[in-house]
Amino acid sequence: MEPKTRTEVLVVEDDEAIQRGVCDVLAFHGLVPTGVATGEDGLRCGLDSRFVLVILDVMLPGRSGFDVCRELRAARPQLPILMLTARGAEEDVLQGFACGSDDYVTKPFSVAELVARVEALLRRAGGRAPAKPAAFSVGPWRVDPETLRAEGAGQGISLSRLEVDLLALLAREAGRIVSRRMLLREVWGYEAPERIETRTVDVHVSNLRKRLGDAGRQRIETVRGEGYRLLP
Repeated sequence: MEPKTRTEVLVVEDDEAIQRGVCDVLAFHGLVPTGVATGEDGLRCGLDSRFVLVILDVMLPGRSGFDVCRELRAARPQLPILMLTARGAEEDVLQGFACGSDDYVTKPFSVAELVARVEALLRRAGGRAPAKPAAFSVGPWRVDPETLRAEGAGQGISLSRLEVDLLALLAREAGRIVSRRMLLREVWGYEAPERIETRTVDVHVSNLRKRLGDAGRQRIETVRGEGYRLLP
């Protein structure tokens, strides 16, 4: 019997063995994967609305994963994008987030970790509410969740949906410690964050501090061993 819905995932990976392995894992978990090996094919297929999530390698022949991510994000703002990066290449992670990726997995990765990330992104994408939350402030910055913009000090910056959601949670809990587990559960959508080893929260916070300048560095406090706190 054909399933009533098909959850199609695009895998853009030029290593044949990795691409085949990722596709096999996704298919085993009930998803419908399609694998391509070049940046050009990744962009072309990723623009097709039937794909609800893209797993994107950084190093690709032709067009890099960063370029593909940037163009997909511009054309499909709500598309979940999971990037695959080399272990320890933090500059790749930061650049991936700057291009609009939602999360990343470092190579080599475990099957359980990959599946957890994919499931979290799909839940997050499927659970986005149409209601528009109210704007809020982080220091001198006024963040508008509807436009994904922060305005302050005579300038404006564009933010990703995930960055806005992260800031919104910190603002909601201003003055209180927000644990990494809480952020992974409420912002990233992980059902069992205590079973996930990831630095994605720390990398996102570090990136936000840089983007928000003095306000980010002074207002978003690290509480060692606990999490983060937005100072009122």
